[in-house]
Amino acid sequence: MAAYLSVAQAKKQSGMRIAAAAGIPGPWAEAVKGFCYVKKIPYRVVQFDIGAENKELVEWSAQASAPAMIWNDEFPKSVWTQQLTLTERIQPNPALIPSDLEDRLLLFGYANELCGENGFGWCRRLMVVHQMLAAPDLSEENRALGQYFGGKYGYSPKAGESAPGRVAQILEALGKRLANQKAAGSQYFIGESLSALDIYWAAFATLIQPLPEEMCPMGDMNRFMYTNTDATVQAAVDPLLMEHRDFIYTTYLELPVDL
Repeated sequence: MAAYLSVAQAKKQSGMRIAAAAGIPGPWAEAVKGFCYVKKIPYRVVQFDIGAENKELVEWSAQASAPAMIWNDEFPKSVWTQQLTLTERIQPNPALIPSDLEDRLLLFGYANELCGENGFGWCRRLMVVHQMLAAPDLSEENRALGQYFGGKYGYSPKAGESAPGRVAQILEALGKRLANQKAAGSQYFIGESLSALDIYWAAFATLIQPLPEEMCPMGDMNRFMYTNTDATVQAAVDPLLMEHRDFIYTTYLELPVDL
């Protein structure tokens, strides 16, 4: 497991620091770690405690979510668009945001469907909360965790029931995009080279099926919660999507994943 700094320790350092939860392949956090790895931006990880008040992080970043990215003395960045543009500014090469306008529109449009409010990651979290809170034998600890995430993502039984359809819609669009790119001779979501969208998908695909244990060690409960069991969602997973996840990890990203 990576060596995590406390917030107090991290505030005394310079360079890049990323607040994240230890031992969990949170897709937003793993994506920004991937950006730094590809761009060779050294970083340290900072402890974020799920369900806790994280008072020191709130005082530092004015919010209580992870990941938060902190570069030198700049104000911490907690929004995915800010995080992507920050890494691009720090190290422009290799570029993960296309220079072509139409390609940029594709990147930020598809990435929003993965990372944004009511997007893929958001709705998969709603599905997990719905499954947890419906379990009659759920422990008090896990019920509290489900309620914590439910509050964070605006859970209601109606939202939980509708989430699989939205997830499936996004997966179908991503699969179609990748199939069209493959037919045109490209291995990537956009153009002929790696972009942030490829890394985002590689990180968010863990919410369908986590990487094997030897590639991404994690606790059994986390692996169980991250693995999709919904038939509607599974039917929308084009095999090309998971093949693409594996291609990006084995070609570009750090393995084994260090949580």
